[in-house]
Amino acid sequence: MSGSVEKDTLEHVDHAGSSSSDIREAGFDEVYEKKLIHKVDWRLLPMLGALYSVALIDRINMSNAAVAGMDKDLELVGTNRYSIALLIFFIPYFIFELPSNILLRKVGAAALLSTLAVSWGVVMIGMGFLKDWRLLVLCRAILGFFEAGFFPGAVYIVSSWYVRYEVQKRLAGFYLISVMVSGFSAILAYGLMQMHGIGGLAGWRWIFIVEGIITVVLGFMAYFVVIDFPDKILTKRNGNFLTANDIELLKARIDHDRDDSVADEMTWAKLGFHLRNWKLWVFALMFMCSAAPVYAFGYFLPQVLRASLCTPYLFACCAAFGMAALADKMHKRGPIIVIQNLLVIFGLLLTTYAKGTGLRYFGIFIGLTGGQGNIPAVLSYQSNNIRMSSKRSVGSALQVGFGAIGGIYASTVFRDKDKPGYMPGMWATIATQIFTMTAVAVMTWYFKSENKKQKQGKVLEDHPEFTYTL
Repeated sequence: MSGSVEKDTLEHVDHAGSSSSDIREAGFDEVYEKKLIHKVDWRLLPMLGALYSVALIDRINMSNAAVAGMDKDLELVGTNRYSIALLIFFIPYFIFELPSNILLRKVGAAALLSTLAVSWGVVMIGMGFLKDWRLLVLCRAILGFFEAGFFPGAVYIVSSWYVRYEVQKRLAGFYLISVMVSGFSAILAYGLMQMHGIGGLAGWRWIFIVEGIITVVLGFMAYFVVIDFPDKILTKRNGNFLTANDIELLKARIDHDRDDSVADEMTWAKLGFHLRNWKLWVFALMFMCSAAPVYAFGYFLPQVLRASLCTPYLFACCAAFGMAALADKMHKRGPIIVIQNLLVIFGLLLTTYAKGTGLRYFGIFIGLTGGQGNIPAVLSYQSNNIRMSSKRSVGSALQVGFGAIGGIYASTVFRDKDKPGYMPGMWATIATQIFTMTAVAVMTWYFKSENKKQKQGKVLEDHPEFTYTL
């Protein structure tokens, strides 16, 4: 089976390599290339960022609604019901990410991602009318089902359009813009809470209803804006901003970088082959550990400090984007990840043990910078070190799926009975950062060793010129 998969891959390499050579000889210049890339940036990243912004807001507004009175109205106080409602989201979120990514190429990016967004928006609207905590749990599970396909799909598309040392800035761009916008969710929620009594509804209900309506509107807009994969875009309605020659040039850049602009067909044999690749599981575990502090800060620190987190989010996103730009410029991934792990640890320790509110707040600034920065960093670490569309589809779904496990982990280690310091949760989160640093050290040793063998003639990732990014 594996031999058949490798044969298909090598046949694709031979075909794609000739295409790249032909286009490079056609006389396109670097200035025109940059203009094309910026065209793709503006069509791809803002809408993905807008949709993921509402996804994050829809996901974390549970804490805002709880503070606004949902915990009392739905009888969540003094029980583990709130944690159950948080945790249940991640079960379907994990299960359905890979099937959704496989479906993405068949259905089309605009059709699938917009349908998912409209669907989870409708669920959010429905959550504004709940009377029973059990229905809240059910809605959270349905929300996890619909949101499952969006983020891995977005990562899959972005990593398919750009060369390896452009991708971290782009992933950071749409992700960190989303985080920055969601950092204002507390302010938005506060404003919506002032609608308390309108229509006979409590303020926390309006949080869900209005944010759900915004999501539905953006979902409909996405159908007309989101673009498809490079090898499919000319057959789609949303690809008319590029010419056929433009597409061939963009595909040639990708082939020159890693030789996979044209997707190889996903089969059951390839799916099994990719799932047996141990590196994908290491990247997935690293992403799980990177997601844990993000969820920890997002879910529970508003309850620790009872303060707005918009300013730390703004600082964290700007600093993390700077780290992403540095990583692309240096052509490095591992060292940046480790630096950001250390920032998370330092920030958590300050937040946990500092006596004054100012120092604890400063710890949030530092911890959020490292935590948010490592989401695109770890995604890029995997993206830079794999080839072929089928593996990218499986890898991004598996990686983001393990991020859901990180959310489950954060939901369970931060327990109500540990208030107000959440000491066990803080140390459990620090442990995830130590694991990630260890994994980076192991992968760096392995990649260096393999790159040395490549110079001696070993073929990596089924391509004779491919080398791993450290």
